[in-house]
Amino acid sequence: MSRLAYSPACERNRGPILEVLCEVFSDRRSVLEVGSGTGQHAVFFAAALSALVWHTSDLSEHHPGILGWIRECGPENVRAPLRLDVSSRPWPDVPSIDAAFSANTAHIMGWDAVCDMFAGLGERLPPEAPFCLYGPFNRAGRFTSESNREFDASLRLRDPRMGIRDLGLLEKLAADTGFALAADHAMPANNSLLVWRRRA
Repeated sequence: MSRLAYSPACERNRGPILEVLCEVFSDRRSVLEVGSGTGQHAVFFAAALSALVWHTSDLSEHHPGILGWIRECGPENVRAPLRLDVSSRPWPDVPSIDAAFSANTAHIMGWDAVCDMFAGLGERLPPEAPFCLYGPFNRAGRFTSESNREFDASLRLRDPRMGIRDLGLLEKLAADTGFALAADHAMPANNSLLVWRRRA
């Protein structure tokens, strides 16, 4: 598998994330993954959650990597990537999605794009649908670890628009776009899996 796009972080965090998804997505049928990256998460989660249709998506430059993983070991319930730039309108049509997932995107996107992601999902998910968002998050304006502080600094050196997002700001954004925080799961390496629910 050395020829495939590879993220060590995906291998490390996929087990703890899956434990939560098994519960949260237990009554779901169709999931949109925003920012599928290498595609590793998609094939792993789709294989474990066989009752779901798993829709991958990302910018076009990431599609070859995602397709490589799908061809190599993708189960039948994972779909080829949609071209999705969260800040572009309209989003591609994904019929009947009733859940969403995104990992390690909120700190890579600019804040405007994070707002666009929530807004786009708010327009497409039905009432009570979950949106699971994984990554590092600040609490009350503070870093949760020195490693997260250093990571944030490295992100901002790459691009000033990047950075670890504060949970309080995300909660306000979520409320403005029709979501509420339903659960906050601690994950390894100072990360969290936030479960948002689309309000009725």
